[in-house]
Amino acid sequence: MIQFAVSSDSTCDLYKDYIEKREIWFAPLTFTLEKNGKQEEGVDAFSCYQDYVDFYQKVRAGSFPRTSMLNYESHCEHFRKMARAGVKDVLHFSISSGLARTVSVAKQAAEEVKKEYPEFNLYSVDPLTATIGQGMLVSMACDMRDQGMSAKDAYDKLMEIRLRIQHCIIPNDLFYLMKGGRVSAVSAVFGTALNIKPMIIFDSEGKLKVIGKMRGMKKAFNFVLESQEKAPMDENKIAVIVHTDNEEGANELADMVEAKWGVRPKIVIMGPVIGAHVGPGSVSCGWVSVKTRKELTGF
Repeated sequence: MIQFAVSSDSTCDLYKDYIEKREIWFAPLTFTLEKNGKQEEGVDAFSCYQDYVDFYQKVRAGSFPRTSMLNYESHCEHFRKMARAGVKDVLHFSISSGLARTVSVAKQAAEEVKKEYPEFNLYSVDPLTATIGQGMLVSMACDMRDQGMSAKDAYDKLMEIRLRIQHCIIPNDLFYLMKGGRVSAVSAVFGTALNIKPMIIFDSEGKLKVIGKMRGMKKAFNFVLESQEKAPMDENKIAVIVHTDNEEGANELADMVEAKWGVRPKIVIMGPVIGAHVGPGSVSCGWVSVKTRKELTGF
């Protein structure tokens, strides 16, 4: 018996057909592409793979992407729609509180909706991650829902799992991190010229942290394997690789992971909201580990 619903904003980077198949209540964010003084508005709800590729091609061609979080009114509208449909208990996933205050906005909006629909009860899940890490937790919530687990039990279990989701995020171009304030302009210029790839993780507070720098993608991929050796996948062997229009690099890393561990990660392309901050050409890997983030990196 189904005891709760699953909801997420689009920073989970799950494909449209999967969202529909798993019956996930979906709240898309918006983005803007700006070039030569002209702005193109978009919604993070792409329906096919080519839509993602087109987005990154526009960014490569000089369009500058800007994003904004889902605001209070949009959250209220999303939750009110669920309440009107008879949803009582819901697990809702937002981007990490270490990157934005969306989790708290969701809680405030749910309290407002509860005044109109007293039986509506929201568990606002702070995944302490985004993109594929958030998507993993959303998928696990769907499994727990389908198994008949209660919302409270599922929430408690996910709160433990989230700190065992490890990441190795490998941007291809430091200029996008510079625009987001993650690295200095000097570091971006020299780092890009020297083909430096920063190794970025999510720490225990859900914040991004640079923990190393590798020269070239091959060395960066080897760092992923070394990290997985220090913090192996758990018994479920869940690993996902996400790229920003670098399918060749994603498959190369997947080949390396499969050769090393006998598990081929699922490969997906990153959506525009998170991809706007990473930039085209990146490859990142996430996996559920037997160790916590603090045990792996100290952070």
